[in-house]
Amino acid sequence: MKHILSLCMLLLLGTAISAQHTIKLSVKDKHDNAPLKGATATITALKKTIMADSSGSLLFVNIPQGNYLLKLSYVGMKEQEIKLAIPQDKDNEIIVLMEEAEEHEEEVIVTATRMSRTISDIPTRVETISGEELTEKGNMKPGDIRMLLNESTGIQTQQTSATSYNSSIRIQGLDGRYTQVLRDGFPLYGGFSGGLSLMQIAPLDLKQIEVIKGSASTLYGAGAIAGLVNLVSKTPGEQRELNFMANGTSAGGLDLSGFYSQRFEKWGTTVYGSRNTALAYDPSNLGFTAIPKFERYTINPRLFLYGEKTTANIGFSYITEARTGGSIDYIKNGSAGYFEQNHTDRFTTQALITHKLSETKRYTFKNSYTRFNRSIQIPGYAFKGLQQSTFSEATYNAGSEKADWIVGANLLTDKFTEDKQSSNILRNYAYNTLGVFVQNSWKPFSQLAIETGLRGDYVKQYGFEWLPRISMMLKPTERLTLRLGAGAGYKTPTVFNEESEKNQFQRMLPINESNTQNERSKGVNFDINYRTQIGELGLTVNQLFFYTKLNRPLVLTTTGTGDQQFQNAAGYIDTKGMETNLRFSYNDLKLFIGYTYADVNTHYSNSKTWFPLTARHRLNNVLMYEKEEKLKIGLEAYFFSPQQLNDGTKGKSYWIFGLMAERSWEHFSLFINLENFSDTRQTKFGPLYTGSVNNPVFKDIYAPVDGFVANGGIKVRL
Repeated sequence: MKHILSLCMLLLLGTAISAQHTIKLSVKDKHDNAPLKGATATITALKKTIMADSSGSLLFVNIPQGNYLLKLSYVGMKEQEIKLAIPQDKDNEIIVLMEEAEEHEEEVIVTATRMSRTISDIPTRVETISGEELTEKGNMKPGDIRMLLNESTGIQTQQTSATSYNSSIRIQGLDGRYTQVLRDGFPLYGGFSGGLSLMQIAPLDLKQIEVIKGSASTLYGAGAIAGLVNLVSKTPGEQRELNFMANGTSAGGLDLSGFYSQRFEKWGTTVYGSRNTALAYDPSNLGFTAIPKFERYTINPRLFLYGEKTTANIGFSYITEARTGGSIDYIKNGSAGYFEQNHTDRFTTQALITHKLSETKRYTFKNSYTRFNRSIQIPGYAFKGLQQSTFSEATYNAGSEKADWIVGANLLTDKFTEDKQSSNILRNYAYNTLGVFVQNSWKPFSQLAIETGLRGDYVKQYGFEWLPRISMMLKPTERLTLRLGAGAGYKTPTVFNEESEKNQFQRMLPINESNTQNERSKGVNFDINYRTQIGELGLTVNQLFFYTKLNRPLVLTTTGTGDQQFQNAAGYIDTKGMETNLRFSYNDLKLFIGYTYADVNTHYSNSKTWFPLTARHRLNNVLMYEKEEKLKIGLEAYFFSPQQLNDGTKGKSYWIFGLMAERSWEHFSLFINLENFSDTRQTKFGPLYTGSVNNPVFKDIYAPVDGFVANGGIKVRL
């Protein structure tokens, strides 16, 4: 009996052993058949997960007989599911070909580098805000683009006026005047026309936003010392697009906008229009507006023509706005009190023609004209001026298997004429900037790409500027990318910036061209980007280190008569630090964590001073839950460390929290946003002004003044 039991046990053990099977997989990129090292395969029923080796091979062992569902994933690829019956008829290796995901961020085409390439192929570090991220941030402030930029690591939109609500873009701690803002590659917001520009650009007709941090003057000329921001407009697609948005705020704001786009066989068109209004809002009962009263109208039609070898588009944009901030009693009741009235008219034309000589060679010509008229009125003082500027550029592009060239020349004219309103000396100027440039992108082998460029600009009043630039990208593996970039920049002197904006250009003397020079900079940045997939958890890590030195910066000085004038300082400003970006994704959840360290200092007369209004430490945290095309819920938390103020005092550290939700159906969606629901306000930290109510002197603004504002609305897609 004992021998019979032993024999049965041996037979059962043998059966169990024989029932264990293996599964062999080979995972490759469908595009080029390259093995996908690190691809992850999971048998959910058995809770077994393994990763592919350097040849893209995976091997499951000791798999019992049965039917199984295998899930395969790889960063940037569409997740695949395979049904297998074990044992299989043949014990051969299963080949799995994976396709790139449709919304993979590395496949975004960027144009800010002048060569239209995907992010993964560009040596220059470019950050993009596009797709769902652009939509989500657009829900928060549909009336302007401040929110789109302020929530990005290393970027801060700094409110520069307590009454007009004007803001500027600070990149890596440098003043907003060192950031160049483009629209489809056109420099439309320079000099006087930069005033109120962030407040007058709505996001509904934007396809994406491209940001290059660090010196980028080689690409587009003066102004891009801290970096550049390129606003890319929507163009006609295969499907008609007709969108409407209505948004209301608890602060009395109302945004109504519409966008239409359609392409036909030989032509296409886009049309954008909006009406944005707000009531005077004073949440602190301070007696002054935290948000001014304004009414703005925008219209922007564009026509696109498509030929066999030649394409073209032409359009114009017109924005008109009346804005009044200051005393609540003055605005609501007409009582006496301090006020600031702004009236602006902005008219812009754009034209672009591209002619293909062959599949790899083409000519491009572009032209724009901008007419910007602004008047400012405060008690006892008025300012009014007209800026007219043009931009013309011709380029030649030639490409080959390993190298691309672009050679071009451009002419920028900028004329400002002041309408004499007081005894001030007129701040008139007329600058013509002629530039020539050459750029090469070379890929000696698949893991290395090098981009070099050289620009020469000439301004009669300030002479020549030579601007070299180099960027390198090394990709040791599909998961790891390293980028190194360096370049030079310059800024032509101007009285129109955030410092003079605070005082409405009062008692501001014109630039003395005979003893003033261009501001010049040199900068370098290095970043490491690593992506991986651990089961269903995706992780992306980007670590950036940066340094920029700005020589001969313009500083505001006071003359013996009490007037103010910008002069070159005997010294320099430098900014150094790092940005850390972490992105986690798990099923329908996404977590973004960003940290910025910016150490910005002035070095004048051998004395080092902390540069005002720069938070050395910032945290950006966003948690998103998204059911595709159905539901989005986002929770945000932002931290700002104390900032040095111009009066020698130090501001407080603070947190800002926000909550956003959107529910979508086939043709419409409803959204709500609770911005700054912790009601963080600078007025809680101390007084916002000194002096009397009728003659206030406002302090630096380093924290929100509007506090908690809720907004919500409806979007319709037809």
